[in-house]
Amino acid sequence: MVEETVTIRNDHTALAGFLEIPSKPAGIVLFAHGSGSGRFSPRAAAALQAAAQASFEVGAIVSRGGRPDLAERFLPQVIAPTLLLVGSEDHPVIEMNQHAFHLLGGPKQLMVIPGATHLFEEPGALEQVAEYALQWFRLYFAHLA
Repeated sequence: MVEETVTIRNDHTALAGFLEIPSKPAGIVLFAHGSGSGRFSPRAAAALQAAAQASFEVGAIVSRGGRPDLAERFLPQVIAPTLLLVGSEDHPVIEMNQHAFHLLGGPKQLMVIPGATHLFEEPGALEQVAEYALQWFRLYFAHLA
């Protein structure tokens, strides 16, 4: 596996990250995580907006406790299979994800993790999220391999 630090730049922004490339990759997974990770973080919305405007095929998107509604005007153009994961105890974010779910243009699923709050800190909650995300990526990356 190849691992390195990378910086992605455009005219106004520089985004630092880590790049790991396995020996037999089936696709690229970008993970957007912001410090603080609050209910008003535009990170999951940024991924959806990027997918709507991408000039290449986006295989799949997973939003964990995100705010896809912040990308509302772009959601009908998102044709990549999109999985929205939200905790059952994160009531305002559930409603925001339900609204976004109806606007999404491609294959989609909204899963509510029982007993989980916004950061999925409850025992086993984050493991459920990871398993659902892994299943989603395996399902939709299979045709790319």
